[in-house]
Amino acid sequence: MKLFTTTTVLLASLAFSLSAHAGSGHSHDKDDGHSNHGHSQGPISNKKAVTKGIAKVKFLAQRGTVDKSWAVVTQGSATKKTFNNKPEWVVMFKNEKIKDKSKQKLYIFFSLDGHYIAANYTGK
Repeated sequence: MKLFTTTTVLLASLAFSLSAHAGSGHSHDKDDGHSNHGHSQGPISNKKAVTKGIAKVKFLAQRGTVDKSWAVVTQGSATKKTFNNKPEWVVMFKNEKIKDKSKQKLYIFFSLDGHYIAANYTGK
């Protein structure tokens, strides 16, 4: 009986611990693991936005989310844009190796403090 009670307590503790750390609706990756969980580090520079964008594009290419030819991207341009009254960094990359012209430009969105938001081919 003691073994059963001990096992039950340990399993309940493990289940509580896992549910406390798991959340739905977001994922963690090597580049933007939400390591500061909302603690703002201040705005990043234009140059840092491009650097983070390059890393994100390479990650997306390695993951297969975008064409693998994006993995060699080395240049991009960053601008601040406002969406829903919130300013964001939009980093744009070009890849003329892509035959589909609608997918030759890839846009990576970051919050002003550098947290990845999204990526798409429209810039919107």
